Amino acid sequence: MKKNIKHLIIFTLSFTFLGCGIYSFTGASIPAGVTTYQVNRFENTALLIEPGLDRDFKLALEDLIQNQTNLNLVPSGGDLVYEGEITEYRISPTTATSDEIAAQNRLTISVNLRFFNKKKPEDDLEQRFSFFYDYPGTDQLTGSVKTTAQEEIFERITQDIFNATLAKW
Repeated sequence: MKKNIKHLIIFTLSFTFLGCGIYSFTGASIPAGVTTYQVNRFENTALLIEPGLDRDFKLALEDLIQNQTNLNLVPSGGDLVYEGEITEYRISPTTATSDEIAAQNRLTISVNLRFFNKKKPEDDLEQRFSFFYDYPGTDQLTGSVKTTAQEEIFERITQDIFNATLAKW
C-alpha cells in the first residue's frame, strides 16, 4: 500500500512539473533557443548632456537582465539585442513657493529602445520609456542627490524594458 502511494505521489509531481514547464520567479518568458543577449550603446541625444549617462544606463540594463535571467551577455551576435538612444534628460520645477522659487524639481530621463529577437522576430519592439525623480528645490542635482535620482530612474526604466521585452507585461 505504501509503495502505491509513493508511486502515485511521484507520478503526480512528475506530471505537474512536465505539464507546467519551467517557472520563472521574475516572470521572464524566454523563447526556446535563446541563450544570449547583447546591449549596444545607448547614444545620448538629449538636449542636456550628462557625461557618462549612456554608459551608466547600458550597465544598469545589462545587470538587470543578467540578474533576472540565465542568459549570457555577449559583445556581439546575441540572440536578443537591445539598443537605442537617451532622448531626454530634463530638469524642471514642479512646484513653486510664494516667492516664485522652485519648491520641488523633477529630473526626467527618457529612452527610446529598439529590441530585436533573432529567434522570434515577431517579438521585435521599438518603444519609448520614461521616468522621473522629484527632489527638493533647495537641493542641487549633484553628488548623492544625482546618484540617487539616476539609480531610481534607471531601476524603473530598465525594469519596464525587461517587462516589455521578456516578461510581456
